[in-house]
This record gives sequence, structure tokens and C-alpha cells, in this order.
Amino acid sequence: MRALSVDSDGVLQVLGRGDDWIEIVIWNPDGSQAEMSGNGTRIAARWHGGDVVTVRVGPREVTAELREDGLVEQDLGEVTVSEAEEVDGIRLVAVDVGNPHAVVDGDPDDLPRIGPLLETHSRFPQRTNVQVARRLGGGEIEARVWERGAGETASSGTSAVAVAAAFGLQPTVVRFPGGPLEVRFEGRRAFLAGPARPT
Repeated sequence: MRALSVDSDGVLQVLGRGDDWIEIVIWNPDGSQAEMSGNGTRIAARWHGGDVVTVRVGPREVTAELREDGLVEQDLGEVTVSEAEEVDGIRLVAVDVGNPHAVVDGDPDDLPRIGPLLETHSRFPQRTNVQVARRLGGGEIEARVWERGAGETASSGTSAVAVAAAFGLQPTVVRFPGGPLEVRFEGRRAFLAGPARPT
């Protein structure tokens, strides 16, 4: 799978496609399967080409809509935020966005140390995605992400949602090295917006 991914964060496999829907499987570079990818579902929706597309990933469905400003906004569904806890001296908040996340409030430059430690920690028997983030003020958060099965990646849609949820900040812009993503909530439902270029 690493050879097929050509240094990307993963591969999207299209299982089926209709007038307003697409079904995909998401493969990590290490060959494992991801339950969800905010960036991946957004890319799949733009590849489909419709203005409103339902993207199916396993049991979860994401609705993606092309906005007038050119960004794609997705309804990623309900998000679950756990109480803060400490794992090997690292304080984190576990968040479920259809896939697992461990959000650490700290210096993003600590990610290379914290990311691999938490990804494979026994606290997370299925492994976890890890974000180290800090508030910038003005409704913005700076973050870096360590993706389960991929290592550090430049950006992650579900990570943006996890960070915003853990910090209790919305609406917010989460700034990754790969660029900013917008997050807002309606109750427990998360909405993610970001760019995607049609093919």
C-alpha cells in the first residue's frame, strides 16, 4: 500500500457511485483501513462532481455541499468528547469523530514525540490519531497531527473537528501546516469546510 500511495496520506477506493452519492474505502499508507477521513470524503465529493453529494464510508454517511465561496462544507455527523484524562503524564481529551482522536493542548512542535507514543499506547487498543494544538486567539487554533497508520500529515479534516471539539471553540479555524480548515457545530453535529479541486 505504501508503494501505491506515492507518499500521499492514503488511498481512496471507490466502491460505487450514483447521481448524488459515492461510496468509498479509505486505506492508510501502512495498509490499514481508516473508518473516516474529513479530507478524504471532501476529495471524493469533488471528484464525484455534484454540488451536493452523500459520501458513504462504512456505516457512516457524510453530506458534502459546494459553497458559493468554492469551499466544500461537510456534515460529518455527531461527535463525542470524553472527559480530560492523563496518559503517561500527557493530559489529553479523547474525541470520536467516526474515528478516534487524542487531543493534547500544548506546543505543536512536541508532536514528533507525543504522536507515536499515544498512537500505539495500550489506552487505545485500536490505535488513535493524535493532535497537539494551542489557541492563537480570535477563534483560531494552531495544530499538528499524527495520523494512525500514516505518521505526521500536513492536514486532517477529522483532526480539525476533534481539536475544535476538545477546545470547546466554535466556530473556529484550525491552522495546520497544510492550510486552514473551518469547523462549526450544531449541537453535537460537526460541520467542516475546506478546499478541494475538481479533477
